[in-house]
Amino acid sequence: MRSNGGDNNRSPSSQPRFHSTVAEHKLRRFNSLILLFRLASFSFSLSSSIFVLTNTRGSDSPHWYHYETFRFVLAANAIVAVYSLFEMGASVWEISRGATLFPEVLQVWFDFGHDQVFAYLLLSASAAGTSMARTLREMDTCTASNTFCVQSDIAIALGYAGFLFLGFTSLLTGFRVVCFIINGSRFHI
Repeated sequence: MRSNGGDNNRSPSSQPRFHSTVAEHKLRRFNSLILLFRLASFSFSLSSSIFVLTNTRGSDSPHWYHYETFRFVLAANAIVAVYSLFEMGASVWEISRGATLFPEVLQVWFDFGHDQVFAYLLLSASAAGTSMARTLREMDTCTASNTFCVQSDIAIALGYAGFLFLGFTSLLTGFRVVCFIINGSRFHI
């Protein structure tokens, strides 16, 4: 009997998988799209935070920190901006290195779970801000200080835009989770 050097004794799962360059380009484009959505979410959330934070005109004008709702809008947008900044770094790492920052199973579930939680946080903060802005308009606060209300409206709209892009990211990371579950290992498109 001849021995083949033990090559036939290896299981198919221990042999390295073949990745075509087409699949690698698709994966890189997919990750680049996620990075683009994360950048947009970061930009809108940071802008919303800045608009809320700078929404103080004079001593006779209302101040954002007098309203619990606007403090919530500021906190939610700031949290999402920091999270998006971290995730942009992780995305750049994955695109440039071809590997996830954390072990892949952890990274896939971390991204999806946190995208969901922070998207809902942003949506609830923006909805609460919308309700407060409507209440301020009904109380004639906006006739006395129109710039305060306009800047509040802009901050809330930017928060909704941040939610929209974080929602798109959440859809993509959800797709990534499903592909990971189906394939059982490295994410493939």
